[in-house]
Amino acid sequence: MHSALDIFRALGDPTRLRIVHLLRAMELAVGEIAQVVGQSQPRVSRHVRILGEAGLVERRKEGNWVFLRLAREEGVAPFLTLFDRLRPSASEALWQAADLARLSEVRAERARAAEAYFAEHAEQWDAIRSLHVPEAQVEAAMTALLAQAPIGHLLDIGTGTGRMIELFGHAARQVTALDRSPDMLRLARAKLPQDAGDKYALLLGDFLDLPLAPGSIDTVLLHQVLHYAQAPERVIAEAARVTARDGRVLIADFAPHEREELRARDQHARLGFADAQIDRWFADAGLVLERVESLPGQELTVQLWLGRRKSADVLPLERRMSA
Repeated sequence: MHSALDIFRALGDPTRLRIVHLLRAMELAVGEIAQVVGQSQPRVSRHVRILGEAGLVERRKEGNWVFLRLAREEGVAPFLTLFDRLRPSASEALWQAADLARLSEVRAERARAAEAYFAEHAEQWDAIRSLHVPEAQVEAAMTALLAQAPIGHLLDIGTGTGRMIELFGHAARQVTALDRSPDMLRLARAKLPQDAGDKYALLLGDFLDLPLAPGSIDTVLLHQVLHYAQAPERVIAEAARVTARDGRVLIADFAPHEREELRARDQHARLGFADAQIDRWFADAGLVLERVESLPGQELTVQLWLGRRKSADVLPLERRMSA
């Protein structure tokens, strides 16, 4: 718990007030904040350090970048609600409006970077898409499967370009998106809505070691991710670990196929999965396979597997295997 004096001292600076207002709008890198407030990155870093020491801001390293968001400590929340209740003066209203206008340019820059990446890789992705049903059909089937219950806290494992959080984020109470590629997280960040605030958390991490507490997630998505795993059963076990009781895990991936070029060219570690295989891995992880849907394409079939965690506790995989 941080003292009220530390918090008020940290807030007693115009630049730091500007930073807090910006982070209320969206998660930002230090360099992006410097761009908006028109100050050097070292100077902004010093302000961020003071805010962090007061417990107002959380730092997260992502490759060579450091991203910031407002802290979620219970003791800090009352101070942040002051920003909703205090009416800004005329001069404060002017700089707040100016900062938000410059913030829109940050969003535009993220979108331009995403478009450039998509253009560079369009041919590769189009080659894979041509083998299976249109993504719109897959997304419609996923939406129908998840419509039976509230999404709650959504975890998108291997978020990639962020399409899943774009599709389901509006219906979620909170969204966590994870990828091991900083480049992919920057693409996903470009998809966040303008009023994202602190609802969305984009994390750099690995699907074998999720940086989340057990039972903290209501809905887990693995969309075209599992075929990259050398040990898919461990990925499923880790997803089950963070899933709450009665929470759901939805996997969208390929049924078994023989397209070896996907292994050589696109680093697919597995050429699809059989229903019995997924069913066994779900059972080992404490999940019940509730629904399976097949979406046949020209050469590849997209398969959807929906599981639900029934048990309150799930043993670590190593202990289950030795039992």
